[in-house]
Amino acid sequence: QVQLVESGGGLVQPGERLRVSCVASGPTSGYYSIGWFRQAPGKDREGVSCISRGDGSTLYADSVKGRFTISRDNTKNTVYLQMNSLKTEDPAVYYCAAGWGTIPCGGRSKSAPIRDDDYDYWGRGTQVTVSS
Repeated sequence: QVQLVESGGGLVQPGERLRVSCVASGPTSGYYSIGWFRQAPGKDREGVSCISRGDGSTLYADSVKGRFTISRDNTKNTVYLQMNSLKTEDPAVYYCAAGWGTIPCGGRSKSAPIRDDDYDYWGRGTQVTVSS
């Protein structure tokens, strides 16, 4: 099993930046790709970004490409999502999730969307609010 704990959410103004973190624990956590998802009230959950367990390759949803950056620190078992130039359409609960192997993050295709049904373990989420 993998346990995931998110942190770093908060309230920022449009155009500002925020970094959320996801700490993964468990004996097999190193075998999982990590994805970030978000869900706003009344909307479907959206795959935002992911980082592969293999070569560390990354994927981004078009809605955040160029503004968000995912990275990982293996020494801390932590995956970060740096969010810059936040917009009023970005507020949501942000979740990190773990999916076995590389399929969940680009394993099928580098252009494939990030699918939540590829992920097995989920954190409880952290709220991001963007408001002036």
